[in-house]
Amino acid sequence: MLRPRWLALLGLCLVVAGVFAWLGQWQLGRAIDTTPAPPGSTEEVRPIADVVAPGEYLAGPLVGQRVTATGTWVPGDFIVVSSRFNDGEEGYWVTGQLRIADAETPTSVAVAIGWAVTEADARAAIEELEAEAAAPFTNPFAVTGRLISDEGPAPPPRGADPQTMTRMSPAALLSRWHDTEGLDVYRPYLAAEIAQGGLVDISSPAPEDGSDLNWLNIFYAVEWAVFAGFAFYLWYRLARDAWERELEEFEEGEGEAE
Repeated sequence: MLRPRWLALLGLCLVVAGVFAWLGQWQLGRAIDTTPAPPGSTEEVRPIADVVAPGEYLAGPLVGQRVTATGTWVPGDFIVVSSRFNDGEEGYWVTGQLRIADAETPTSVAVAIGWAVTEADARAAIEELEAEAAAPFTNPFAVTGRLISDEGPAPPPRGADPQTMTRMSPAALLSRWHDTEGLDVYRPYLAAEIAQGGLVDISSPAPEDGSDLNWLNIFYAVEWAVFAGFAFYLWYRLARDAWERELEEFEEGEGEAE
């Protein structure tokens, strides 16, 4: 272990372990939220532009934040999402593209407009919403609700219509929307508090106050500490294996000499 080759390798391991230790310390710093949102802050209604920008991910403490967005529905973009539960009862959501009013560039947010117990009820609500959206001189209106993170797209169940959606994903909805050239879209979606088109209000209680600790980051910090220790163990094993090989060669040489 005191040979120059192994001392040089030990120096390299020290550098690698130091990098791992720094990464672990960085993860620990991220694990502790030094500026947690005050309790109940999600219940204050804020303009959506003050909470998140189009294209940005919604920060954890802001999931469930009550916001308001002002705009108009885009005709032809009312889509049904199945497998939606409302107070424990399975049904359907009707979603729409709300084109934000007075935005510098065309901007939209996906909105869960309301809940229906059957798909037929959801389709009937879409007919009513389409008629209102297609009316000339439609004035912008405000929608208040909770901001929820994108659930991510999912394939339809086997044997179902390929257009069937079971997850509330603005990314998936965007692929079916019209008039999207140069469009900015919010990554989270808005679950409206007051339904339209004869639909039932979506049950969306206030989120529970979370912990100031991010356990996932703590787990990553522990992993980096393990990696740092493994760097020294690897150096030790390599040096020991080399020593054992030399010892075996020496013993074999002595045996041949006898």
